Amino acid sequence: MSYKVDEIDNKRVVHLNGEIDMEVSDKARNTILPLIEAGHEVQINLSKVDYMDSSGISVLIESKKLSEQKKTKFELIEVSKPVEKVLAMARKFL
Repeated sequence: MSYKVDEIDNKRVVHLNGEIDMEVSDKARNTILPLIEAGHEVQINLSKVDYMDSSGISVLIESKKLSEQKKTKFELIEVSKPVEKVLAMARKFL
């Protein structure tokens, strides 16, 4: 997984790329959560993510919960088809 963060005013757009699995989920977490902690609005661009397992979903859930606590906006944008399928399956159990 690689990533890039674009800054637009108080918004941070995190562009994730590659696979998000157990090996790299901490890297994703350590990239996203500090932005939310700092009070930034965060958008996660998943257009170039070709695989995500449950550890990646866990990072997204943690991020969403933290943004609710911090009263900031968190959203997923441009979700790739593979990630869309995984999120759809996860919604069945949430």
